Order: sequence, then structure tokens, then C-alpha cells
Amino acid sequence: MIIKVAIVDDNSFLIAAIKEKLSFFDDISIKHTSLNGSDLLTKLEDNHIIDVILMDIEMPVLNGIETTQIVKQKYPQIKIIMLTVFDNDENIFNAIKAGADGYLLKEIKPEDLRNGILETLNGGAAMNPSIALKTLKLLRNPINISNPKDQEIISLSKREVEVLEQLSKGLSYTAIAENLFLSPSTVRKHIENIYKKLQVHSKIEAVQKAKDHNII
Repeated sequence: MIIKVAIVDDNSFLIAAIKEKLSFFDDISIKHTSLNGSDLLTKLEDNHIIDVILMDIEMPVLNGIETTQIVKQKYPQIKIIMLTVFDNDENIFNAIKAGADGYLLKEIKPEDLRNGILETLNGGAAMNPSIALKTLKLLRNPINISNPKDQEIISLSKREVEVLEQLSKGLSYTAIAENLFLSPSTVRKHIENIYKKLQVHSKIEAVQKAKDHNII
């Protein structure tokens, strides 16, 4: 079986280095490369028959964490391995929360990179030993990852929380209105307020942020 890989990195020199590492293996084929997350999403619309994405974290336009979240919502079957120079706690935690399947550092040897790809495709989680250790520590002490964004106080009314819960089930405005005995225009108004309070612009973002903050 040929493993179809996409590479996302804002440094074309590093893309070339990763391609060179993978060129040793006949069972790996690079399908496309992208310089940022937005570029990748456009390419996936044309061709999402990809097994694994090797994803950088720090990128302009759309970074690796945000891109991972979007790709996992649209194409959950694609495995994503973060391939980065950063192994700080917040990046690891956010990448895992976004749905990353593995986390490797860029100075990895070619055969270790291939093994990481195979391991991830077989349901494992490819991780550098140093990152595996940090992940264990994060699981034991989640208090250390007090991301300032998670400290935000978000106060939604009881009714707004109910609307948000219905929204998270994928229901239409009309269905929500019927379930909560409201008019569709009232539901729309509640949703506008929810977006404002959560500082988001879409249903997916609203539901995700509410879950992150344990509102729903």
C-alpha cells in the first residue's frame, strides 16, 4: 500500500528537507505541499484522498492548531502528525486538544519519521520520547496549562445555554424554535448574542468554545 502524505510548512526549505527524508521510502508518496493552513484546505477540497498530513504549528494566515481542528471536523479519517521545532507545553496541549494524532520534532531521522507515520496509521500516536514525557506530565498536572484564554469569564443566560446545546446537536433555527417554544427570530437574536459573548463568527466555533469552557 502506498501511503499518501501532505506536508504543511511555511518554510519551503523545510518542506524540501522533509520530502528528502521521505524520498528513501518507496511506500510513501507526497501528494501535495502547502505553505499555510488556508492553502492546505484549498488543496484538500481538490484532493482529500490523503492518509497523513505532516503539519507545522507556527504559520501565517492559519496556524497548525487551527488547521488541525478544521481538517478533523471536515475529514476525520485523515491522520495529522504535528511536525515542529516547538515542544512547549501549551503547543503540545493545544495540538492534542485540536485532534492531532501524533507530535514529532523536525530534527527526526528519516526512518523514525516513517515509523511514526506507520504507527499513527495503525492507530497509535507517534511521539518523540521528550514529548511523550511532557504529555504524561500534562495529564498529571493539567493545572500547569492555565492558558489565559481559558480564564475568560463567559456569562451566558440559561436560555442562551439551552439554545447553544440545541445548536451543538446540529439542529436548524426552526427546530430549535419549536423545541424551546420560541419564534425563529428570537432564536436568531439569542444566537447573535451568543456569538458576541463568545467572540466567535460561526456555529462550529461557538460550539467548540462553549465545550472548551465547559458551558455545554
